[in-house]
Order: sequence, then structure tokens, then C-alpha cells
Amino acid sequence: MLLSLVLHTYSMRYVLPAAVMMGTAPTYVLAWGAWRLLSAVLPARFYREVDDRLYTIYQSMVLFFFENYTGVQVIIYGDLPKNKENVIYLSNHQCTVDWIIADMLAIRQNALGHVRYVLKDGLKWLPLYGWYFSQHGGVYVKRSAKFNEKEMRDKLRAQVKAESPMYLVIFPEGTRYNPEIPKVIADSQSFAEKEGLAVLKHVLTPRVKATHVAIDTMKDYLDAVYDVTVAYEGTVDHKGQRKLAPSMTEFLCKECPRVHVFIDRIELKDIPEEQMYMRRWLHERFEIKDKLLIEFYDAKDSKRRNKFPGKSVHSKLSLKKTLPSLLFLGGLTASMLLTESGRKLYVKTWIYGTLIGCLWVSIKP
Repeated sequence: MLLSLVLHTYSMRYVLPAAVMMGTAPTYVLAWGAWRLLSAVLPARFYREVDDRLYTIYQSMVLFFFENYTGVQVIIYGDLPKNKENVIYLSNHQCTVDWIIADMLAIRQNALGHVRYVLKDGLKWLPLYGWYFSQHGGVYVKRSAKFNEKEMRDKLRAQVKAESPMYLVIFPEGTRYNPEIPKVIADSQSFAEKEGLAVLKHVLTPRVKATHVAIDTMKDYLDAVYDVTVAYEGTVDHKGQRKLAPSMTEFLCKECPRVHVFIDRIELKDIPEEQMYMRRWLHERFEIKDKLLIEFYDAKDSKRRNKFPGKSVHSKLSLKKTLPSLLFLGGLTASMLLTESGRKLYVKTWIYGTLIGCLWVSIKP
């Protein structure tokens, strides 16, 4: 009985973070909506600057739970610049926590508010979040033949014209690497073999369309491309076989002790411009990722496993970066819920905000 209670309590560790992150969403959307209306008569740059600051507040609160609450160790390898830059962030994709890893790096460069995502089209229907991510500069794309290059170019050109700071996150694999779905991995490897490309073991064959459009559209605006490789420690079973990377729930239950992140900063001049050559370049970058992950998971010398080669830094995130945001948004939400009128406004924001958001993203990319 006692053991089952302990296990139940452990499994509920994600409830508080989930309740706070989801529970503060209406408060955040109301604050953002109020600023959107007030800024309508102001120069556009004022709206963008405050929007980025608001986004920093919310995502800082999220990082309180994913870093300070979980106590995860973030181990960084390679060359992460200290100063913020306009960049495209390319990463391997294994789980939903991958989105948070981009935030973890951005906050260490004081660029958290500049993070914008290239997201699969279905995510635009997320209540409140789907609409807001689009407003913040996110780009929703469809896969394969349905990919709309013009829509993506137009969205990115608008961001460049507005001089919006850019930390654009792209996962070129297009879907997650999941060892529990071997058919996806096998199909990816068969495609690579058919196309005369190197067959990859720990990543999927990357797709070049979104990456090419992003780099080609913003090449005169960007400072660099960050090629990021992420590995979650503890994702190998007793037989040495790779397991599924942690979900957000598992991560918040403190089931991942360390995250290893390798960053390679690439100059734009070193990236070919034409799509057919960029496709080869991108695949070569994923070959490098694959070799890093083979070393991490499969190195014959056990001392070389569970780490990337080269120097590393255990980067600990200060509470000063995250706790104030948690207290601010949490306090604002609690104040709203203490009054009857506040509770009504809170519920209406969830309902009407979701409906308006779905209507908006259905008619505007």
C-alpha cells in the first residue's frame, strides 16, 4: 500500500508544472491581447519588442520547471556564442522536449524572446498556443507535396522587413526518430540508399525544403546557422538498444538526469545556396550528427559512452532567470481566479480565445 502510494506520488510530479503552464495560458493571452490592441496606434517595432519580452516571461516560467524543478544537468559541447544572433537552429528530433532544448540554449544567450518555430501544420489547432505561435512569427508547414513554399517565404520576408530578431528552430527530419516505430526508420534508410546517400542509424534522412527556403529567404539577415545535436542520457536499455526519448511528462517526473547538447556554429558562406547542393550539405551535417550519436550510444569503450567528444560545460541555469516569471504569471493568474468576474473572464478566454484562434489560423497562414 505504502509502495503504491509512493509510486503514485512520483508519477504525479508532472501535475503541478502542467497545471501552472497550462493554467497561466489564458492570463498570458489576455496580457498579450491587451498589448496588441494598445500598440495598434504605435510604430510596429514597439509591439514586437514588448511581444518578445512577454514571450520571454512565459518561456522563462516554462524553463523553471524543465530545468530548476527537474534538476536536470545540461551539458553543452562545442561553440555556443554568449551574445544573441540572428540564426537558424537545425536539430535532430526525438521527442517533444526537443522544443524546450532550443529555449534552454536561447536563454543562455539572452535571446529567449526571439525563438520562433517551423511547426507541422496540425499544431496550429492547439488551443490558444497554436494561434499565438503564429502571431509570434512561427511558420506552419505541410509535408512533402503539400509544402507551400510561397507562404513560408512571405512569412519570413515579413519578419525580415520588420527587423524581428530571429532564432528560427527547424527539425529537418520532419518527424521524430522513434525506436518503437522501426518502419519509419527503415523507410528513411531505404530512401537514403535509393538516393545514393549515406544510410543513417540514429537520425532520419533530413528533408531540405524548409531549411532551403529559410536560409535562401533570410541569407542577408542571418549571422549563422546553429547545427545542434541532442542526446538524452538514460535512453538505452540493458541490452544496449536505444529506447524512446523522454516525453515532457517523463522529463518533468525527473526521469532524465542529463541532457547533452553539441553545437556547431556554421557561417552562411560555408552553406551552398542551390537546393540540390544544400540537400547534400544537409545530409552531410546529419552524417556528422549520426557519428556523434553512435559515439554517445554505441562506443566500444564504455568510458566514452553517454557523452560527446571534446570539452564540455555543465551549464546551470540561475533561478534569477526563471523564478520571477513564475511568481509574476502565477500571481497574476491566482489574483484573477480569486474573484467571480475574474473566473468568468478566465473561462471565456479559454473558450473564445480557442475559437477565435482556430478561425484565425484557418484563414491566415
